[in-house]
Amino acid sequence: MSTILSKQRSIGYAIPLMLSFIFMSLQLSAQVDPHFTQYYVYPSWLNPALTGAFDGSYRVSGIYRKQWGNVSVPYTTPGISADFTTSKNLNVGGSLLTQTAGDGGYSYTTAYGNFAYTGVRFGPNEYKRVVFGLQFGMIQRRFDPNKLSFGDQWNPILGYSASNPTSDILNVRNNNAFDAGVGILYFDAQPGKKANFFAGISVAHITRPSDYFRTYGSAKLPMRTTLHAGVRININDRTTLVPNALWLSQGSARETMLSAYLQSRLNTSTDFMVGANYRFNDAASPFVGFTVNNMMLSASYDINASDLGRIVKGTNSFEISLTIIGRKTAKTPEIDFVCPRL
Repeated sequence: MSTILSKQRSIGYAIPLMLSFIFMSLQLSAQVDPHFTQYYVYPSWLNPALTGAFDGSYRVSGIYRKQWGNVSVPYTTPGISADFTTSKNLNVGGSLLTQTAGDGGYSYTTAYGNFAYTGVRFGPNEYKRVVFGLQFGMIQRRFDPNKLSFGDQWNPILGYSASNPTSDILNVRNNNAFDAGVGILYFDAQPGKKANFFAGISVAHITRPSDYFRTYGSAKLPMRTTLHAGVRININDRTTLVPNALWLSQGSARETMLSAYLQSRLNTSTDFMVGANYRFNDAASPFVGFTVNNMMLSASYDINASDLGRIVKGTNSFEISLTIIGRKTAKTPEIDFVCPRL
């Protein structure tokens, strides 16, 4: 923005438009989206306004999650994302995710493009930032009915046979739908402060894409609302502590998570990260990571603490992620602090 007036106009037009999308949550029914413990590694899942929120020119992240290892075909969720910063107050990115589970060959695949407008800056030296994010893409859900077994294929004398006819005819095997999401992020980028605050809100599936495998139906994918916030505390010039919180709502499901991680610089090229998440009424998740030059490798393990975990073994989950950041050849003062990994 070239003038204060133009900034005020941008804020005046953008904030009401974004908030009108963010707070129009209607008749939600159930949570169906894939889930990550290391949500800070896959920012497009958390909030499209986080696109480009890193210190560098580009970032490529890959993540893999496995859960319910005691079933014959457990849930697996690999995802990859890439985002890029520009000098035009616009960051761009894209992501691809797929989740597979069960003997029926069920899969849930998403492909999104993300855009974040970063031109709203205020305060001394414009270190306070408000970022608006948009996300557009497609969702595909499919399964293979040939891999399923039905009750009327069981014969009381001969037992089950896949060749036995069934009256359950499933004609619609896949469903494709356009999808979109929005988000807002605030963070304080002032360097040298003892504490830097950040917070955001996002709403996924604002287009309410269709969610059915019938020829006729009105089922809609429920919107997912996410609130996240935290503070980066500079303990000394080598160590930072980042406590943060997340609240998520989709349909009748709610998730509340408290987290904290400690990041310490071991030498000029290596950082060490250690921390833990706690999802209320669900699981505790310790995690550890290393940053070497421009690469970060991290792993986490969900220890199920719910009643389900005490009854059914094998409900724990494992995640591993790798992030590569291409950094600029020279840092400028404005990026001494950039919104941290959340």
